[in-house]
Amino acid sequence: MRSRRPSPRRFWRDRRGASAVEFALIAPVLILMYCGMAELTQAMMAQRRVSNITSSIGDLTAQASQTGPARTTDIFNIGAIIMTPFPTSGLKMCLASIVSDANGKNTVAWSRASEAGMTNCPAQGAVLTDVPKAVLSANKSVILARVAYVYSSPIQLVLPKPLTFNRTLYLRPRRVDAVLWSAAS
Repeated sequence: MRSRRPSPRRFWRDRRGASAVEFALIAPVLILMYCGMAELTQAMMAQRRVSNITSSIGDLTAQASQTGPARTTDIFNIGAIIMTPFPTSGLKMCLASIVSDANGKNTVAWSRASEAGMTNCPAQGAVLTDVPKAVLSANKSVILARVAYVYSSPIQLVLPKPLTFNRTLYLRPRRVDAVLWSAAS
């Protein structure tokens, strides 16, 4: 009786487990690509929502002749609703009216942030130098809508650190020369 010891030549010609080995080698790469695409897609969706929020809150403010605390709170609530299903804990919104005088000096007439301590929301009375000349000419006003959102990926495989999305939009008031602040609104 001969022993059935596999010879090295037969071992290298045997292909019975080749597919399993190939799959084991390629599977981690495929899983990483799948998770990475899912993370990047979610981040792009969050970034698009930030752009939509900036446009919406600015547009709602620019349509009014005056605004106030109650109205801006409602507008910020609308912005938070647009952000769903993403968490709104990292969402910060700012609305401001910027008025230019005859000399082209841009001053913040009023400003309101969705959260206290929003660093990129200009304070009332501040002089802004970063407003593009094509956007705000002398003796005119614009509404500044600014949104910042900190996005943290739920998987954190490809995007382990949070990303911050910032959007700024300038809109001209539609019905009046300048949207006024009224404590009663």
